[in-house]
Amino acid sequence: MDEKFNRRFVSFTKSLDALAEARERDLSDSFVLSGTSAKFSITFDLAWKVMKDILIQYYAIIGFVSGSPREVLREAFKANLISDEVWMEMLKVRNELTHDYDCEIVKAHCNTIVEKYIDLFYDFKNVVNELML
Repeated sequence: MDEKFNRRFVSFTKSLDALAEARERDLSDSFVLSGTSAKFSITFDLAWKVMKDILIQYYAIIGFVSGSPREVLREAFKANLISDEVWMEMLKVRNELTHDYDCEIVKAHCNTIVEKYIDLFYDFKNVVNELML
């Protein structure tokens, strides 16, 4: 993989570790909710871009119509980079969070982010680490 990929993967890893801190925070605090929402969105965006890099550079898959997150997730699932279709649900949540101005949407999804999505991000990180060996 190239240097751009390495930088992006390191950024994803750091963002994920920062997001995982939400597991130890008071999720009823509006500041923590805002931070969790922001870190989830950033981590998700970095994850699908890392997937796209891998699909292009490692698998030579270049048939994306627009390279949208949805298309990348579909191809990543086919390539076994991700093993759970919950990633499409994560995309929907990420899209909803972009319009969450009063923390109501993140309140509805925060437990799922902390209890489920963080683990899926770590699963993906482990797959990438295996590929890089």
